[in-house]
Order: sequence, then structure tokens, then C-alpha cells
Amino acid sequence: MRRFTALRGATLTALALSTALTAAPARAHTARPLGIDHCTATACHFDVPPGTYDVTVRLGAATASATRTTGETRRTLLPETAVPAGGHATRSFTVDVRTAEGEPTGPDGTPGLDLAFGGSAPALDAIRVTPAGHARRILLIGDSTVCDQPADPYSGWGQQLPQYLREGLSVANHADSGESTVTYLQDPRLWAAVRPLIRPGDLVLVQLAHNDKTTDEATYRANLETLVAGIRDRGGQPVLVTPVVRRWFNADGTLDNDTALLVNGLGVDHPAVIRSVAAAEDVPLIDLTAKTKQLVESLGPEASKALYLYNEKRDNTHTSVHGATVFAGLVRDELLARHLVPKGRVRV
Repeated sequence: MRRFTALRGATLTALALSTALTAAPARAHTARPLGIDHCTATACHFDVPPGTYDVTVRLGAATASATRTTGETRRTLLPETAVPAGGHATRSFTVDVRTAEGEPTGPDGTPGLDLAFGGSAPALDAIRVTPAGHARRILLIGDSTVCDQPADPYSGWGQQLPQYLREGLSVANHADSGESTVTYLQDPRLWAAVRPLIRPGDLVLVQLAHNDKTTDEATYRANLETLVAGIRDRGGQPVLVTPVVRRWFNADGTLDNDTALLVNGLGVDHPAVIRSVAAAEDVPLIDLTAKTKQLVESLGPEASKALYLYNEKRDNTHTSVHGATVFAGLVRDELLARHLVPKGRVRV
């Protein structure tokens, strides 16, 4: 279980958000709302089984506050929300509770739903948790640039995507560090476990390339096709995502080199193959390689360091919380632009 440090300025009251927000005793399979009596000043724990849950929070206090809401394995569920003194702000989101809690090959984590309230001056006034009815899900298949990273300073863009979504649309992040298309399909904890979870109507975003360093083009293409077919067989909608670029500049300030653009040692241009498979299979494409290349080049060698873990780890591949949040925003924009999610379910 993660430890939570009390933060100055945090307040917690027993006021109900409304009659519907009245606290109810914790029961693993209850359909009644769970509320504020399961919380401390900066954290809540709800004894619920794996599943999808709607959460409504009321933020604010007598003094000005600014509250950021995270949950489970460091997922950002709500960005920092400022509320003036004496005011309140009500926000709702839908959260995925699963075992393993973070990466599929990682530890199980803490049973139930854990939420934490941070920010510069956190203030939780009331909360309601209920099982989600017919929430749509976005399932993620990917590597360490996507996954729910267990520890600072790392973060995957899939870990930051939930903050951009409103109630009724959740993220189930099944990305796992170190995986290629080959290992994701082979490991029984990954594709064999994820595929049965796909429900009709689910979006399934696939971004695997960073670790396909020794995968030949024919195998890489066939693996992507296998994932697409398996998602469709379950009634899901596959979406292929080209990989985020590595921060590897040429002398002229561009990223036009094999390292930055994910061309492996065999000469396999991963983004190009993904684009080709998407076109051949009539699958929606999010060209995150093109989007992140444009962004990183526009920032230049110095300012782009903040997106990655260059300053902390001399790492030009993995993203900081800031970088993962920015890249998740690009994914959000592409989901909207391609009409893959309803506009009313997305925070802009």
C-alpha cells in the first residue's frame, strides 16, 4: 500500500455532497454509494472488488484550495483544481480497479480503490463512489512509455490520460515495461489475459515498438495484425498508435535519425509499418510519432529536456510526469479529432 503524507492546508469535513453522497458502510459488493467516512485528509480507501467505478468529488474549503486527484498506481484522475475561499467545485470521473493494480507483470498492489488528494493546497469536502453502469473503456496495450509506472520520476502517457476524461469513460492500462510485440503476445500475463477482458465497444489502443529492436519487418507486421484481429474478434475497436519519439537531436536541431524515429537495427521503420498496417486493415491511426516529433523539435534541445528524464536520469526515452501529461494531451486531441470518443466525455 502506498503511504500518504499529510499536506498542510488539507481539510476534510463530513458534509454530504447531497443525499446521494451520504456515506454508506463499506461492503465489497454493495451498490450503495461509499463516501467520506472512508477517507483521511489526503487519502481514501474503498473496499471494492475489481471493476469500474464512478467517483464524484466536491473540492473546496473556507480557505482557497488547489487539489490534484490521483489513484491506484499513481494515475492522475483529475488535474490540480483551484477553488476560491468558501467555494466548491464538483468533478466526476470513472476509474478502473484491477489486479494487478499497475503493470500486468508487476505486484498485485492494494485490494480495493485507493485515491489520494495532493496539490498545493488540497481540500476534499465530500465524495461518492458507486459501480459504473455502462461506462465505455479505453484499454491500452503498450510498453514503458505508456504504462502505469510504479515510482517517481517515471510516468507513462497512459498513466496521465485519465485526467482528460469525464465520468462514463475510463482507462484500463495494460501496458507493461520492456515489452515488444513478440513478448506481449507470448507472455500469458499479457495478451492472453487482456484479450478476454475486451468488451464490445471498447477502444483498444496499441503502441508497441520501442522494444522491437531485433524484430524483423515481416514478424512485426504479423504481430500487429494478430493484435488487430484479436481485438476485433472480441468486438473491440483497435486503434494503432505510432511510438513517441526519442529525444535524440541531429546537429541541425531535427529528429530525423533512426534512434529518434524508432528504426531498429535491422532497418525496420516501426512507425512506417504501423501506418501501413493501419491503412491495410482499415484501423484508426494516431500518429504519435509525428505529433511528438513536431512538439520536441519546436521546443529544441534544451526546453525538450523537461518532457523526458534527461535531467534526472540522462534518459531520452522515458517521460517525466510533465512530459507524459503533455503526450497524453496529444492522444486526447487525436481521439477527439478522429471522433473515437464523444466530446462530452473529454476534458479540453
